[in-house]
Amino acid sequence: MGDMGVKDLKRVIYSEFADIAKSVGYSEVHGRIIAALFASHKEMTLQQLAKETGHSPSSISVSLDLLEALGMVSKYKKANDRRLYVRLDGDLLDGLRKAIILKTRANITNTLDRFKAYEENLEKLGSKECEEVKTILDTLRKEMKRLDKYLEKIEKVEIPE
Repeated sequence: MGDMGVKDLKRVIYSEFADIAKSVGYSEVHGRIIAALFASHKEMTLQQLAKETGHSPSSISVSLDLLEALGMVSKYKKANDRRLYVRLDGDLLDGLRKAIILKTRANITNTLDRFKAYEENLEKLGSKECEEVKTILDTLRKEMKRLDKYLEKIEKVEIPE
């Protein structure tokens, strides 16, 4: 690794954590934000997060919106202070679970919508080969419903301490 300063080493560590976060659906920026907030053990300003993660304040700001929607962070301002503060609020695993479920359900919904459009197109064609494609659509639709039931079970899994 060579000689690295503390700042460089922290960024490498945040990057390592971000790789794990990416594997479950977060972006690299989300992973770095979460790592920096965990490491600080306290609230941070938007500017501090940008400095710690190596990303621009605008990139951090956009990424915070999703993390806030997932209940991972809270953004707020203090009286007589124009800066935006961020604190880690949620549990990492619960946030990851929510992100996985949200992303997967959105993909299922989008795919089912496209399947419906394909089916409507097949109705217009009305040939023997269309029946084969309809069977394929039905089979895959059933698998996506199974996946959705699985997601329901994941929602109920207790998060370890």
